[in-house]
Amino acid sequence: MTALTFTLKAELKQRVDVSPLIPDRLADRASDEIGAELLQYGNRQVRADELFSIEGQGSDRLVFRGNGKLDYVGRGMSRGEILIEGDAGSYLGMQLRGGRIEVSGSVDAYAACEMKNGEILIRGNAGDFVGACLPGNKKGMAGGVVIIKGNAGDRVGDHLRRGAILIEGDAGSYLGSRMTAGTIAVLGKVGDHLGYAMNRGTVLLAQMPGFVPSTFNDCGTHTLGFIPLLLKGFEGLDTRFSEMSDTLKRVRRYAGDMCGLGKGEILVAV
Repeated sequence: MTALTFTLKAELKQRVDVSPLIPDRLADRASDEIGAELLQYGNRQVRADELFSIEGQGSDRLVFRGNGKLDYVGRGMSRGEILIEGDAGSYLGMQLRGGRIEVSGSVDAYAACEMKNGEILIRGNAGDFVGACLPGNKKGMAGGVVIIKGNAGDRVGDHLRRGAILIEGDAGSYLGSRMTAGTIAVLGKVGDHLGYAMNRGTVLLAQMPGFVPSTFNDCGTHTLGFIPLLLKGFEGLDTRFSEMSDTLKRVRRYAGDMCGLGKGEILVAV
C-alpha cells in the first residue's frame, strides 16, 4: 500500500492540531485537496501544505515525520494506519475508534484519551493520563490496546472502562486511579498511590510495588486460570506480555480499593 507522507518544511513555532489528517478524511482525496486542509496552528489556521511537504495520494496509510508539537494525531480515526517517525505531541489517538497508530519515539500527555477501539504502539515513553478522559469527564478509554515500550507518566488508566494498557517500562503515581474496568499491566516499577479509588478492573504487576495502599486487602496467593488466557490474547501484538502466557500463572491478589466499590484487584506475579 502506498503511503501518504507528511514532512515538516520548517521547525514548528507553535503547536499544531493535525486531527483533520486521518485516513477517514484523506483516503479518496487528490493531493491538492489534501494540501488545502486547514489546520489549527497556534491561534490561526493554515493550509496543510504551508507546514508540510506532502508526498503520495490519498491512502489508508499515513506517515508523519514526527515532531513533539504535533497534537491530536489520529483523533477519532476509525480505519487505516498512521506511522509517526519520531515524537508526537499530546492527545495521540484521542477517541480512536479503529485502525492502528505506531510511534517510533515518545509522546506527551493524554495518549489514547477516551479511546474506543484499535491499537496504539508507542516505542518510547508516554506522558501523564494515558487512556484517561478529558478533565471534567468520567469515561476514560473504553476499548482497544495500548502498548508502551518505555515508561509512562502519572495517572495512567484514570477512569479506564475497558481495554488494555501494557507498559513494558515503569509507570508513575496513581496508576489505575478511579478505574471502572479493563486491564493495566506493568513490567517495571510503579509509583505511589497505586489503584487510588479503584472501583473494578485488574492491575497486573510483574514486580512487587514498593507500597500497597492500606485500603487494599491481601487475599493471599492464587493460581488464576484466566491470566494465561489474558496474556495469550495479546499474541500477534508487538509486546513482551504475549510471551509470558506460559510462565505467569501464580499471583498475590490484593482486593480494593475499599474506599471505592472495592471490586478491583492488584495482581502481583510471584
